[in-house]
Amino acid sequence: MSEHGLLVMAILVVVALAFDFMNGFHDAANSIALMVSTRLLTPQAAVAWAAFFNFVAFLFFGLHVAKTVGSGIVSPAIIDNAVIFGALCGAISWNVITWWFGIPSSSSHALVGGLVGAALAKAGWSVIIPHGLIWTSAAIILSPLLGLVLSLALAVTLLWALENASPARTEAKFNKLQFVSSSLYSLGHGGNDAQKTMGIIAVLLYANGYLEGAFHVPFWVVLSCQFAMGLGTLFGGWRIVRTMGIGITRIRPTGAFSAQTAGAVTLFLATWMGIPVSTTHTITGAIVGVGISRRVSAVRWGIAARIIWAWVLTIPLSGLIAAIFWNLGRGFLG
Repeated sequence: MSEHGLLVMAILVVVALAFDFMNGFHDAANSIALMVSTRLLTPQAAVAWAAFFNFVAFLFFGLHVAKTVGSGIVSPAIIDNAVIFGALCGAISWNVITWWFGIPSSSSHALVGGLVGAALAKAGWSVIIPHGLIWTSAAIILSPLLGLVLSLALAVTLLWALENASPARTEAKFNKLQFVSSSLYSLGHGGNDAQKTMGIIAVLLYANGYLEGAFHVPFWVVLSCQFAMGLGTLFGGWRIVRTMGIGITRIRPTGAFSAQTAGAVTLFLATWMGIPVSTTHTITGAIVGVGISRRVSAVRWGIAARIIWAWVLTIPLSGLIAAIFWNLGRGFLG
């Protein structure tokens, strides 16, 4: 590879890690909002707690999600520097837009949308792998739905089991249990979300001849992506914390525990199956489930509807932006 080609690839790896950083930054609210809103930890302590578990997630999960993103959504044969450039720019642009307006959206689906949009702009529908795209798109509905059902069931069970218990002692106990549930959720966040960028960097290395054989992710890529995501979480996306923590519904420690536990179970399952899902979708569904456990009117459905619209628009709009950037980049990136 020429020096120019090597420089281009290095720049794209840095851009991919910047996306991973933004993913952690954008999605920090998912991991910490409930701890902050229930006054379990200060915002600074909460992000440090979540960032640690984001980073160590690679110790607990395989790389099934990275394989799906790298080789299961669009044909790896058509991926080149310009496609990766378009995909990353589309995803980053959409993340910035939704962060600016304080709307929790999916960094995962923004990246998938960006990859699909850039690939379509280059080669058309024939390069899309239907199975991978269908499962990833279905997760937009299935992950929040599963989070909602699990958190609703857990919250109702706790309300029934603790009906005669002292409210003050119960809340104090579940405040401490949040350390466990939030840790599990942050592990799930780091395990699923960081792998999407791992897949992008790995397929970039294949496209430039640095990797050969069966799809795999070098260990330095794993560590770099986990570190970038943890660092992004450490800086925190404060515009979104309020929406997640108190905007959808009021959360008490028992509800926070229920939502975080349900979200963690959903993320663990999706990561094990190799399905890239949205931590934002998952925890939002879980928070709504907690609200419904008290009464349907406890959920601020207007805010929930605004979030849902962001979900619906994420893949097509990030894909459109990615197609534009692919056209801009193909002349000098190849």
